[in-house]
Amino acid sequence: MSEKLSIAVDVMGGDYGPRITLPACINQLKKNPHLTLYLVGDQSVFGPYTETLSTALKSRLHIVPTTSVVSMEDKPSFALRHRRESSMFKALELVKNNQASACVSGGNTGALMALGCHVLGRLSGIDRPAIISAIPTNKSHAYLLDLGANVNCSADQLLQFALMGSAMVSAVEGNSSPRTALLNIGIEDIKGNDQVRQAASLIQAQQQLNYVGFIEGDEVFNGRAEVVVCDGFTGNIALKSNEGLARLIAGKLKQSFNRNLYRRILGLLAQPVLKELQQQIDPGRRNGASLLGLQGIVIKSHGSASSRHFEAAIEQAILDSKLNIPARIAEKLIHQ
Repeated sequence: MSEKLSIAVDVMGGDYGPRITLPACINQLKKNPHLTLYLVGDQSVFGPYTETLSTALKSRLHIVPTTSVVSMEDKPSFALRHRRESSMFKALELVKNNQASACVSGGNTGALMALGCHVLGRLSGIDRPAIISAIPTNKSHAYLLDLGANVNCSADQLLQFALMGSAMVSAVEGNSSPRTALLNIGIEDIKGNDQVRQAASLIQAQQQLNYVGFIEGDEVFNGRAEVVVCDGFTGNIALKSNEGLARLIAGKLKQSFNRNLYRRILGLLAQPVLKELQQQIDPGRRNGASLLGLQGIVIKSHGSASSRHFEAAIEQAILDSKLNIPARIAEKLIHQ
């Protein structure tokens, strides 16, 4: 990273709050000499993590004290009315006021989406923002959206997701024509509900989209498409199922290699291969889902992310900022 960049971090968000977010922030400051972080949260939590930092690091770290936190139980409507002094709200305001290029939070997803729409506003032509993240495939990875922001979606909104996902993947991957598919219960034209079938017609009519048709759940991981579109209910289940399966495979392998002395020796010999496999399927490696459709960059981290995985969310914010993803999406929407 060669240009200066500022990121706002909601350090109070997530299941573990500052004990995860603050070490991740400090590590990112050490890695990226051109990065400045706005750490937003309860001022009393910062001391143990920041007091011993060098003067050079402290100069790129700005503490923004707040008096409130959005809890994981807060409904979006409650957060809008009663959490305007929260770390999440204030971090979004820093993006709105152009003090920060992006906001990163591991907090309540519904509240983050609602506050993001309220503070930053939606891009013209977008009804509802969508959450997108990379998932592993046998070739590399694909991008799945929506991952939970919108439980029910119209055909028009699925088209918007396809346009936003294609624009992001074009920018991030340098792929001018990413293959785009609709997640469905079959590949035949008659399969699926009315919204999905109508969306297929709308997406197919878009010449700027490289639409490859319906895709089933087992095909998502074979690399047939770089962008996979679905409603948030389906996408969230698909993502969580993928993450659960990855943990199951890792656990089963560990049990198998620890069954007896002979297998433990085999495990030691296979360790380089197992480590590579673990890295490839580790969900946290791709932590940091982008909220597409807002007039600003917002990255959602897993609430249960480790410090190392929260760093990945900050790295996603850096990448989206460098590529100016909202502007890329706006340009795509103009030409639809």
